[in-house]
Amino acid sequence: MSFFENTRKPTGFGGKVMVNLMNLCHAPLADWGMKFLPLLSDAKVLDCGCGGGANMKRLLKKYPQGIVKGIDYSPVSVEKTKKVNETAIAEGRCAVLQGSVADMIFADDWFDAVTAFETVYFWPNLPQCFRVIYRVLKPGGTFLICNESSGDTDKDEKWTEIISGMTIYSGDELKTFLENAEFCNVQIHKNKIGWLCVTGQKREE
Repeated sequence: MSFFENTRKPTGFGGKVMVNLMNLCHAPLADWGMKFLPLLSDAKVLDCGCGGGANMKRLLKKYPQGIVKGIDYSPVSVEKTKKVNETAIAEGRCAVLQGSVADMIFADDWFDAVTAFETVYFWPNLPQCFRVIYRVLKPGGTFLICNESSGDTDKDEKWTEIISGMTIYSGDELKTFLENAEFCNVQIHKNKIGWLCVTGQKREE
């Protein structure tokens, strides 16, 4: 297995190295993307594909009175995320689950925001995952997708050749998927580096 396969599902020693790299290398992307999240100090947030847990730590800081939960299907990622956020877990402000986004058992209408950083590339059934995320969001809640690869340049293709099961989506493609899952007010944000952030809202009742 290629070391880069650990971006899809970290396993073993290589996976432990990868989640540490994720925490380090994805920091600028996360800081940029989180600007598009709502400003509620007590927000309940779910981070899907939580990787090494650094983004959950950022969310806990952004929402000091809030609750942040995470889900990842890699045991290595879950273990690392729990270690990074052990204080918040002990305080009851944080929880990490192992599992698939498509089969999440979180309650309906519970989260103010759901985030997905550098992860939707690997979701096998995007329409199903987006429907589940729509279900767990409160009416008016925000779903944020943040990717370093936007599909706008040829250099993105090298990653899909190295990593099996990876699909790079354009902003327009993600917008269509979101709208098909009933999300509204879908907005596409890009920066000069080529990063992509797409946000959508659950319809108000």
